[in-house]
Amino acid sequence: MQNSVHTVDDTAWTIAVQRSEVLRPLAEKQRLSLCEVDEAARLLQISIPHVYRLIRKLRAEQTTSAMALQSPGPRKGRKRLNLNIEQIIDQAIDRLFMKRERLTLKRFYGLFVLDCRARGHVPPCFNTVLSRIKARDLKTTVRRRNGKACAEAMFHQIQGGLEADRPLEIVQIDHTKVDLMLVDDVTRASIGRPWLTLVMDIHTRMVLGFLLSLEAPSTTSVALALTQAVLPKDSWRAERLIENSWPTCGLPRCIHVDNGAEFHSRAFERGCEQHGIQIAYRPPATPRYGGHVERLMGTLMHRIQALPGTTFSNVVQRGDYRSEERACLSFREFERILALEVLGPYHNDVHRGLGQSPITRWTSATETTVSRHPVDSQSFLLDFLPCEMRVIRRDGVRLFNIQYQDGGLAHLLGSSGTRLRVKYDPRNLSSVYVELPDGDHVRVPYADLRREPITLWEHRTAVRRLKDEGRRSVDEASIFAAIREQRAILDDARAQSREARRNVVRREVAHKGIEHLSGSQQNRSHAEVENDEDRIPMPAPGTHSGVEIW
Repeated sequence: MQNSVHTVDDTAWTIAVQRSEVLRPLAEKQRLSLCEVDEAARLLQISIPHVYRLIRKLRAEQTTSAMALQSPGPRKGRKRLNLNIEQIIDQAIDRLFMKRERLTLKRFYGLFVLDCRARGHVPPCFNTVLSRIKARDLKTTVRRRNGKACAEAMFHQIQGGLEADRPLEIVQIDHTKVDLMLVDDVTRASIGRPWLTLVMDIHTRMVLGFLLSLEAPSTTSVALALTQAVLPKDSWRAERLIENSWPTCGLPRCIHVDNGAEFHSRAFERGCEQHGIQIAYRPPATPRYGGHVERLMGTLMHRIQALPGTTFSNVVQRGDYRSEERACLSFREFERILALEVLGPYHNDVHRGLGQSPITRWTSATETTVSRHPVDSQSFLLDFLPCEMRVIRRDGVRLFNIQYQDGGLAHLLGSSGTRLRVKYDPRNLSSVYVELPDGDHVRVPYADLRREPITLWEHRTAVRRLKDEGRRSVDEASIFAAIREQRAILDDARAQSREARRNVVRREVAHKGIEHLSGSQQNRSHAEVENDEDRIPMPAPGTHSGVEIW
C-alpha cells in the first residue's frame, strides 16, 4: 500500500524527494548498469541492494512518498542540539550573516562563539553552524546578502524561448476571464463572464485539459484542470456528446506557471511532489515567459468574439455593442462550444510554429515516447485538494462547524489526539475525505444525511451574515437555515438581478461538477433526483439557437 503525500513528515519528505529525483530516471529504464546503480548509491548514501529495493518500489507505486521508507536509527538531518543553542544559531544567522556587509564564514563563526559564551553556553563546532547556514533557502540567502538583482540573475529558471523535446516534458497552466457574457439557462438573462483555466503541452501545442468556471482561479480550479489533463477524457466527452478525439493523458514532468497564490498553495506543491512533477515559476512581472499558453488564449478569445454576447478585448472595440442584451449562450452550452473549437479546428489546423497540426505532432511524438500515468486515478484529484488537520472523535469529525460521521472511522478512535488530514471539495461540502495513516481515504458524509449539499462560498456567506446580525457563536443548524433562506432569496430574485442569477448558476454548476472527484455515484443519497432532473440538454452539434458555431 502506497504512502500518503500528506502523512509523511517534512524531514522524511525531503529525503523522499531527493531519492525520487535520483531514482526516477533509473526506474524508467528497462536495464540498469552496475555503474548507474553504484552512482545512485553514492549520491543517496545508501547500499546498492537498498537502491534496487527502492527502484522496484518506485516502479510499482510511481509516487514520491514510496521513497519515504522507515529505517532504524535517527534520520539524516535530525537536529540533536539543545533547543536554546538552535535558537541562538538561528538568531545569529539572521542578525550577523544575512547582511549586505557579507561577513566571511570565519569572521561570523568567531562572533557567534563570543555571543554563545556570553550567554553561558558551550558553542557547537564550525561544521555544525555551517550546516545550519546551508539548510537555509539558497535564493533567500543570496537575495539578503547580495541583493535582489543578483538573486534574480542567479535563479532565472527560464531563459529565452521555452522549448520541450517531447510530449508532457513541459506543461503550462494559466487563467483568463472569457470575453463573453453567458446567460442563465432558465431565464436566459445575463450572468456575466466565466473564467477559463487552460493546460497546454509545449512540445505539441495540444490542449491537455481546461476548466470553465464561474469562480475566480483557486487551488481547486487548478486541481480540476490538471486532473482532466492527466486522466483519459472519454467519459467527459460522452457526457457532452462530443465525438472529436482527445487522446492526451499522462503525468507531465514539469509544470510552468506564474506566481499566483493558487500555484504556491501547499496542496498544489505537495501534489506535484507526490507524482514527481517539477514546478517552474516564471520570474515576477514577466508575462512573456508564459507566451505559449497566453498566445493560445488570445487565439481562442479572438474566435469567441464572433459569438453573440462577446465583450470584445476592450471598450474601444466594443463600442456601442450591447453584450448583455445579445448574450444567448448558457454555461454548459458555451463549455461544449469551446471544447468543439479546441478539439476541432485548433487541434487539426496547421500550427504556424510547428509546421503541422498539434494532433499530428502528438500522434507521431507519442509513438516513440512512453508517458507516466497515475497508479490510482481515483485518488489523483485528492492529492491536490485543500485540507485541514482534525482529530477523529467518537462523534466523527468536525469541519466548518459541520459534523461528519461514518462507520469507517471507528477503528481510529483508539488513537486519541492523532490529527489526520481532512480534505474537502469547496464545490460540495456534503462529504469530506479523511486521509488514513496508511494513505487510503474514507469518504465521510454529513452526520445528518437530511442536510442538502452546499458550497464553501455559500457557507462563508451565511456565516458572515449571521455574525453581522450579532451572533457570537454559529452552530450547524443556523448555518443551514441561513443558506436555505439565501437560496430562497436568490431564486426569487433570479429574474431581476444578474448577481442572483450568477450565484444560482454557480451553485448548480458546482454540484453537477462533483462527479470529477470519484464517479457518477458521488453524493447520490443527497441529490439523486436533482442531479438527474436538472441535467441541461446539449445543443445539436454545429449550431445553437440559430447561431452557427465557427
